[in-house]
Amino acid sequence: MQQKLIQELSVITDEEKAILEKHTGIDKTIYTEEQELIVDCEKLLQEGELIQIRPHTRFVHFPKHKHNYVEVVYMCKGSTTHIINGSEIVLREGDLLFLNQNSEQEILPAGKEDIAVNFIILPEFFGTAFEMMGKEDNLLKDFLIRTLCGKNGETSYLYFEVSDVLPIQNLIENMVWTLFYDMENKRSCNQITIGLLMLQLLNHMDKMHASKGAFEMEVMKNVSNYIEEHYKEGSLAKLAKRYGYDMFWLSREVKKQTGYTFIQLVQEKRVNQACYLLKNTSLPVVDIITSVGYDNTSYFHRKFKSKFGCSPKQYRKSIKTE
Repeated sequence: MQQKLIQELSVITDEEKAILEKHTGIDKTIYTEEQELIVDCEKLLQEGELIQIRPHTRFVHFPKHKHNYVEVVYMCKGSTTHIINGSEIVLREGDLLFLNQNSEQEILPAGKEDIAVNFIILPEFFGTAFEMMGKEDNLLKDFLIRTLCGKNGETSYLYFEVSDVLPIQNLIENMVWTLFYDMENKRSCNQITIGLLMLQLLNHMDKMHASKGAFEMEVMKNVSNYIEEHYKEGSLAKLAKRYGYDMFWLSREVKKQTGYTFIQLVQEKRVNQACYLLKNTSLPVVDIITSVGYDNTSYFHRKFKSKFGCSPKQYRKSIKTE
């Protein structure tokens, strides 16, 4: 992150001055009017705003609290320690933490050189991002959607160790810059930027950690990654052996979590990959069918027509016409 921006984010705020002078805890009235400490977006966002940032408050223990919005914490410099639903996470420079409305968070005191920014985001802000992620079924996209919108009671946070991924760092810095300096068209710019950020994060799910109690989500991440890599020749038996799962348990778990069998998910991936090749290459249809893992062309044609209502050749022709 640019040194100029770091310096401006490092300035001691009025809230921090009061903490240092009075040696007291946080002033709850800054965050809520209620007895229970649920940080209220109406206290932090102006009317009509869907997103805003504020530097993380240092020098004080932030007691257990929840939010009525999605919070994203980005560590600009130094480190901070967060205890989320009993799990301790140490954010270091370049790390990114997503918290949904179900999470209970506690933050240990940060020092002067520990610079973080908190994004206050209403769930509807992510609409553009989810559209940019495409209509194609994607287990990881669904995971993000459920988590960010608070629809998954087990997964309260997503934590990404992405300090070494330059595109992600650049995108976050762009968002911080436009919000901190109140740039024109900041909402449109940041809705697109966070969409690009989500697409980048989908490429680096190996750097993601989910909250404890989300074992099923970890399983589905492994299933999704396996299908992406081995949709041509993979099998449930090979997948189960690779990760040490019982095959019959895994079969039931995939069905429970997605509503589809493993074979159905593989077929969905194959058909979607075939669509991509029909759109973007001039390969003969028969070669495309073979390349995505089918040796029975009649079966592929039936599956394709069932999904799209036309043959692969008609699909390609309609795309070219459009």
